[in-house]
Amino acid sequence: MDPTTGSTVRTAGLVRQFRTGSERLTAVDDVSLTIAPGSVVALTGPSGSGKSTLLHLIGAIERADQGTVTVDDVEVTALGRADLARYRQRVGFVFQRYHLLPALTVLDNVVAPMLPRRGRADHAARARELLDAVGLAGRERALPAQLSGGQQQRVAIARALMGAPRLLLADEPTGNLDSATGAQILDLLLDLRDRHGMTIVLATHERAVAARCDRLVRLGDGRVVEDEDLTGGEDPADTFDRASRLRL
Repeated sequence: MDPTTGSTVRTAGLVRQFRTGSERLTAVDDVSLTIAPGSVVALTGPSGSGKSTLLHLIGAIERADQGTVTVDDVEVTALGRADLARYRQRVGFVFQRYHLLPALTVLDNVVAPMLPRRGRADHAARARELLDAVGLAGRERALPAQLSGGQQQRVAIARALMGAPRLLLADEPTGNLDSATGAQILDLLLDLRDRHGMTIVLATHERAVAARCDRLVRLGDGRVVEDEDLTGGEDPADTFDRASRLRL
């Protein structure tokens, strides 16, 4: 599938604040971005710079205090509760800590987001296809505790793809993994993007991960302080030198 079938994401003047005691902390401060369909964008910056909050705003996990988020032709920030729930079903989420349900099998964890919908047999069949795609065929009946960290993250990715999302949001997807396993997870995400057509926005503090993305957006104190196209005509396989140059 052509990766340009991924979503276009636009944020304009986005602001999100949190109250801490008598003060207000601005986690995202006037962020305006346009993310091209089918691209892979790395959000980087120090802890507390607003990476996760920006992902949550794009995914409608949190509501903005000001500004807009538009995904394709949908202004997400203008949606009511029912429409927001439907929008979230069309977005894939991958988290650092996997968020698998320990009492459910691998297959049931992948199917779980679809349980409110009809067609359970079809959901199970799709879940098996996705588990095969992420390299876990034959592990459907295993429990999360019986899997390695990398395998659990693969389950989480399969679960995120159940709704055939055009937009995948990943918050430190390699953060709990060793470098070799993290590289395998990134390989998987990039391959799935190429084969299924998705826009991917991921938060990371790892240079090697950011260097393999199409674009780097660095945040500082909730603001965009750097926005760099990483494609630049380079050989995409030559990422070592690029990673050494990045300031995260």
